[in-house]
Amino acid sequence: MAWILLILAGLLEVGFTTCLSKAKETSGTAFWLWLIGFFISVVFSMYFLYKATQTLPMGTAYAVWTGIGAAGTAIIGIFLFKEPAGLWRIFFIATLIGSIIGLKYVSSQ
Repeated sequence: MAWILLILAGLLEVGFTTCLSKAKETSGTAFWLWLIGFFISVVFSMYFLYKATQTLPMGTAYAVWTGIGAAGTAIIGIFLFKEPAGLWRIFFIATLIGSIIGLKYVSSQ
């Protein structure tokens, strides 16, 4: 269960970074809606990270949380914000995802 909460927390990290990026591109009501999405995502991401760390080691949980957030945000940036998707960028995103999987594999919990 802790791993599910941790993955959900990481996905919500992707959500709050995406909301933050969209908020800076908008104004008026759209800006406030993206900002509200940002705050909701931050609160739930931190809560699920907290719950996961009650079972998982803090170092592992934090590394996985930030890894999911970093890889997910980079992937969203490529598809949603038309950021560059060069060979080395894709390689290192894949390496990051592989590291997250490796941490889960070697974790005792």
